[in-house]
Formats: sequence, C-alpha cells, structure tokens
Amino acid sequence: MSRIKETLTGRAGKKSDLLVKIKAKDSGRLSISIESKVMQMFGGKIEATVKETLETLGVKHCEIELTDDGAFDYVIQARIEAAARRLYEIEGPGCLPERKVPRRKPQKERLRRTRLYMPGNDPSLMFNGGLFGADCVIFDLEDSVAPSQKDAARVLVRNTLMTVDFGEAEKIVRINPLSTEYGRLDIEMILHAGPDTLLIPKSEEARNITDVEKIMAEVEKREKIEDDILLMPLIETAAGVLNAREIASASDRIVALCFGAEDFTADMGVQRTRDGKESFVARSLLVIGARAAGVQAIDTVFSDIKDIKGLVESTREAMALGFVGKGVIHPSQIEPVHTVFAPDPERIEYAGKVVSAIEKAREEGSGVATIGSKMIDAPIEKRARRILGLAEALGLIEKNE
Repeated sequence: MSRIKETLTGRAGKKSDLLVKIKAKDSGRLSISIESKVMQMFGGKIEATVKETLETLGVKHCEIELTDDGAFDYVIQARIEAAARRLYEIEGPGCLPERKVPRRKPQKERLRRTRLYMPGNDPSLMFNGGLFGADCVIFDLEDSVAPSQKDAARVLVRNTLMTVDFGEAEKIVRINPLSTEYGRLDIEMILHAGPDTLLIPKSEEARNITDVEKIMAEVEKREKIEDDILLMPLIETAAGVLNAREIASASDRIVALCFGAEDFTADMGVQRTRDGKESFVARSLLVIGARAAGVQAIDTVFSDIKDIKGLVESTREAMALGFVGKGVIHPSQIEPVHTVFAPDPERIEYAGKVVSAIEKAREEGSGVATIGSKMIDAPIEKRARRILGLAEALGLIEKNE
C-alpha cells in the first residue's frame, strides 16, 4: 500500500463524534490508543471496531489515536476510513459497514412537500433526520461542508445511509458540482449506499445532468448496482432558469426541478427579500419548464426559521405558482408547510363532485358535465383528480380502488 504522507489528524463533528489521528509506520505491531467517555462499557467494542476497520482497509502498520465522545460504530468506521484515505491509497470501496437498512426501489411519483436539509458531516443531526416527518431528507455534501472535510463527509453519509433507518422519507444526497474536484468522488462513494435520489447543484444546462448520469452508469455497471437512483436538478442561476425545460428533459431519471434562491439572487446581483419579488419570474419560469417536461417543481427554502407567518405566506405563493413542495432547514418548518400543501375539505368535496359529474355524463354518452351553472371540461377534471390523488396520498380520503 502506497503512502500519501507521514501523519494525519482527522477532525469532524462536535457531538456524538470522535477525533482520529493516524501515524504510519514501516513495520511493527498496530498501536491503538483510545480515550472515550464510554470506555468502561464499550472500550473493548471500540477497539474491535478499530482493528476490523483498519484490517478491511489494508492498513497494517500504524499508530492510531481516538478521542471518542460516544460515537456509533458506523461513525467510528467512517472517521477512521476518512483519516486512512488521507494517509494511504485505499483501493476498492473501502470499509463498508454492515447494511442494516434494506435497499428499496426509488419512487418517481411521491409526496415531496418538504425536503429537510442536513449537513453531511454532522452525525448527530443526520441520525435524527427521519424523526421529524419530512417527506424527503437531504444529506448535504456541498454548501454546508468545508472543503477540508468533504472527503470525511462523503464517507460518513455513505455509512449513515447504509445504517440508519429514515422510514418512508426519500433519501436525497446533494453532491458537489462536477466542475469541482469533489463531484465525481461523491457519486462514486455514495452510490454504494443506495440513496433514492441525487440532488445536482448549479444545474445550468442538460449537459450537467447527462455528465452525472454517465458517471452513475459507469459505477452502476462496475459495482452491479440496480437501484434506478433518481435525479433532482437544482436551478440556482439565470442560465439554469432559462434552460429549465431542457434540463428537466435531460434524463428519464429526473423527478423534479428545485429552485435555489440564495445562489440565484447572488447570480443576479440583487438582494433576497422576505416576499421574494426578485425571484418571482424565475420561479414561475422554473415551474413552467418542469411542468412542460412532466416533472415536479419544488420551491426554495425560507431562511428565517423564526418567521412562521412569512413561511406560510411564501408556501401559499409557491403552491399558487404550481410548486408541489418547499425546502426546509429546520424541523419547525415542516408542519406549517405540510398544512399549506394539504387540500382543505371544501376543495376535496368539490373535486369529488366534479369527478362524479363527469363520470355520470360519460355513462350517459356525453363528454361534458355541469355543476350548477358551471361547465366541467377536461382541465377542470384534471385539476380535480390531482386534488383527490393528493388527498388519498395524505390519507384524508379513502383510496378509490
């Protein structure tokens, strides 16, 4: 095994995490030093995890020091592997933890009212991410991770996806752009874990999507991965907005377009405001492009976590524009967003009357129906069936078998 450099100190996280320091040796026995607040109860298990991880990675001669704050086994494995990868050339997939979460086939059509963002290098936040009821959880490898820790974050996210159960939430990983040195490495590492979807930032043209898809296909073929992992382009620039339909049509894997207001306003050279007037046109164009391509449109985050009234107003506007969901950055934002996107009883009742009327008319040989003095045509029927479908998905009415 070739060595990259002589010493390394790996540091990441604050709570339920650990610090790792590895020093290479040319020969001699493995030297392990562990300082842990749970040493008395789990010292033997921690040492066994260290030995097993190093053996799997092919590291035989080194001094390793751990300062542990009660990390789970998969976190210990991730931190050791990240440290070792900075010191040695590690071949193969690394030290994959025991898979405790079965792979599942990603769903193209599903609720995406909320996408909860979580920093990809914070194990305590990610571990609890599935407890808050968001439709989707996003493990962020891009903006929330410092460049010096991106290698550690991608190993940790991989291990988390293989180990932690997030229930019915869609598991999304925001990778780094391929224009950086990190994007390809993210894809090659994360696909082993079987996420449902990759979120592709800075999507400005179809090529940004097809380049990602090409790398995915190479990894899937090499590693025999058959998960049909989906794609979700994130539109964050003026160019991306103008190319929204082209981007949304770039791959059959695409399920939604997302809007990123912070980067968009920076690209436009304007200030982001509470009411979002500066991005109104861009958001409208994104929805139109997504709808034209037959995929969902998901709105940006509302960044003030204390302003619930503003969040509700922003969500109502998003729904009126045609968005089906919104990004959230704090668990307290989830319930208000879900409440706005849930159809109220009056809309559900009227939608039921519309569908009943048009079905009765067709049984009588007519292609149109009326409710009172209002004629029911195809667009109204389509809207009514969409409302009833959402109500069924939310459990507000029984499914019509």
